[in-house]
Amino acid sequence: MSALVLGLLAGGVTGLALGALGGGGSVLAVPALMYLLGFTPAAAATASLVVVAVTSATALAAHAREGTVRWRAGALFAGAGLLPAAVGGAVSGRLPPGLLTAAFAVIAALAALRMLRPSASVRHHDVPVRRGQVVRAGVGLGAVTGVLGVGGGFLAVPALVNVVGLRMRAAVGTSLLVIAVNSLVALAARAGSAVSLDWTAVGPFAAAAILGAWDGKRLAAKVSGGTLQRIFAYVLLAVAVWMLADAVV
Repeated sequence: MSALVLGLLAGGVTGLALGALGGGGSVLAVPALMYLLGFTPAAAATASLVVVAVTSATALAAHAREGTVRWRAGALFAGAGLLPAAVGGAVSGRLPPGLLTAAFAVIAALAALRMLRPSASVRHHDVPVRRGQVVRAGVGLGAVTGVLGVGGGFLAVPALVNVVGLRMRAAVGTSLLVIAVNSLVALAARAGSAVSLDWTAVGPFAAAAILGAWDGKRLAAKVSGGTLQRIFAYVLLAVAVWMLADAVV
């Protein structure tokens, strides 16, 4: 099957997950780019940042129109992650491929396990905003985005709920601001690296992801969010186990 067709299919599935589930869908991009399109771990992480930046910026515009983005809280969270995202982006291309694959597998497994416990993203009472905790959470998310090329919505959303104190809907919208900023910074840090991208594969992948995200949003309105999240979590857990085995063997 040609790279164009594979890119369209993989991008569509990634976008579908992003639109249906919000945070966590972009974790599919890296393994899809590696195992379906033949990218190296470093190139897959860079290409994933392109996809994440474009799709999150598009979704952010829609959430901004609906008034679900908390710009001040998002700016503080994203600002804390700028330096780690830049450093992570610069360092990623110099790390051994096996280490990148194993680290991504661990992050993917953690994302899957968190999705199987959705209560972690539900705030049952008011949470006092502690600036230090917000900064630490932002630093951690920026580092993960920079090194591994994932948007980190599965980390950003619960942090915005439980640390910043946002309601779930506002946390989802605000996380897109954080993800877009971190992804763009990490991409800028990688601009001078030796990693080259096959844009004939990345372009269709990103375009299909954007279109898939809209379909995912409609799917989420018809199917129980908990059901979708559990299905995705089990798929993601299987992908994580596969990647970890690939890195170890």
